[in-house]
Amino acid sequence: MNDSQGQDQLSEKVLRKLGQLEQEIGRAVIGQRQVIRDVTIALLAGGHVLVEGVPGLGKTLLVRSLAAAVGGVFNRVQFTPDLMPSDISGHIMFDRKSDSFRVRKGPVFCNFLLADEINRAPAKTQSAMLEVMQEQQVTIEGQSFELNLPFLVLATQNSIEQEGTYPLPQAQLDRFLLKVFIDYPDMDEELQMVQQITCDAVADKLDVSAVQEVLQPEEILSLQRYTSKLEVDEQIIAYAVNIVRATRDWSGIDAGSGPRGSISLLRAGRANAVLSGRRFVTPDDIKAVAPAVLRHRIKLSADLEIEGYQPDDVLKDILSNVEAPRV
Repeated sequence: MNDSQGQDQLSEKVLRKLGQLEQEIGRAVIGQRQVIRDVTIALLAGGHVLVEGVPGLGKTLLVRSLAAAVGGVFNRVQFTPDLMPSDISGHIMFDRKSDSFRVRKGPVFCNFLLADEINRAPAKTQSAMLEVMQEQQVTIEGQSFELNLPFLVLATQNSIEQEGTYPLPQAQLDRFLLKVFIDYPDMDEELQMVQQITCDAVADKLDVSAVQEVLQPEEILSLQRYTSKLEVDEQIIAYAVNIVRATRDWSGIDAGSGPRGSISLLRAGRANAVLSGRRFVTPDDIKAVAPAVLRHRIKLSADLEIEGYQPDDVLKDILSNVEAPRV
């Protein structure tokens, strides 16, 4: 078998399993197709996701469903103002039975971590999360511990309550590959959701029993390696860089995206191409992921914010004006 035939077979396998992954998550999470797609993109690209939305829209259920479909370890941390770094990373404790100190690992030692209301934690806890997200390791009492891969942080923040919150520093926002919005379901989806959740269910327990395991964590790592090697033309790379550079000089943007924005565009673009059934990246892949990749990496001027403009409005103008290559 030559290399080309091997790539063809790998591509078919990737498509089949990834299609099943999105379908299985959709069994528990009604609607929210774009959010499910964005989380799958982040999983393939090996990046983290910041989800913004009002309470009760299924953010916890989304991560639980993903963990159930991949067979990974799921943990959840509710961020509060009194949360300490050791509460998420772990600490050294004295074991009376063995008469020695041992490491008690925190909830970040998992495959899928839901950081609920991450902006309610103070700066010192945010710095601990920063190391986990960027380095994929934890330092406890000067000793480093690597996390098990794949590792995905899905952090949430409430878009309507700002009292008692600590705005995420730009350095940490930049570590999120994507920022996605989870919105209210439409009428049909809400009817289906209410019927499904209230039938034969007691209290508000999240039911992911319908989700079947279709992938193993080891297979996700193989898919991530496959995605990272997807062919990208030099013109596509230049296109992604031009989009990001345009945010730095665009009227109405006080602070544009840094180079990590260009890198993230290509990583997410590759993942979008894989999910679309292609072995190469097109300009449409870059356009499709650009809002989610860049909306949290730019800061609008005060004048635009007062007038009610959102980052997506400005990004739409940028994407319309930056010339796309013909490949």
